[in-house]
Amino acid sequence: MTAHLSGHRHSPVTAFAGTRRVASGALAEVALKAKKFVDRDETVLIFDDATAEPVEVDFRGSAQDVQARLKAGAQKAAQPEAESKGPGRPKLGVVAREVTLLPRHWDWLNSQPGGASVALRKLVDEARHLRSGQDRVRQAQERAYRFMHAVAGNLAGFKDATRALFAGDGARFRGVTAKWPKDVREHAARLADGALG
Repeated sequence: MTAHLSGHRHSPVTAFAGTRRVASGALAEVALKAKKFVDRDETVLIFDDATAEPVEVDFRGSAQDVQARLKAGAQKAAQPEAESKGPGRPKLGVVAREVTLLPRHWDWLNSQPGGASVALRKLVDEARHLRSGQDRVRQAQERAYRFMHAVAGNLAGFKDATRALFAGDGARFRGVTAKWPKDVREHAARLADGALG
């Protein structure tokens, strides 16, 4: 098994062998526990707890080999990118990307105090503030669905549970998932926290 490490490398992770939760916690610890199942030819899925994105680990070799690869990957990820020094503005975390707008949008942005960049940053910050609750609900729904699709996709009531999740119907979600294996049911509910009324 190989893995895609998600952007949240420091987030706790949870490993499932089938519908059994086998470990939760730091990736290095979870990988060691998961390797025992992999060595018995069981399929293990590891999920980032913050996003429910799959975290893939290269389980080849010994437990020490697995740990060494994880450590090397973490060290590489922690190294800052080499910055080129020279003339120009210092890097302040600003990322230049292309934005496509109509001429009337550019005209309005350019007429704002500070210009287009300042106006866009203000608009984005305002939208983030106004939509933060909606964004949290959407993220919880997506996180729970990602996990459910991977682990519970073949379980009875999966489609009904998905509909209840996206409708924000907590009572229906709990009712439909009540017959699911305990570990799957509990983890799905935890990931959906904030999305269900």
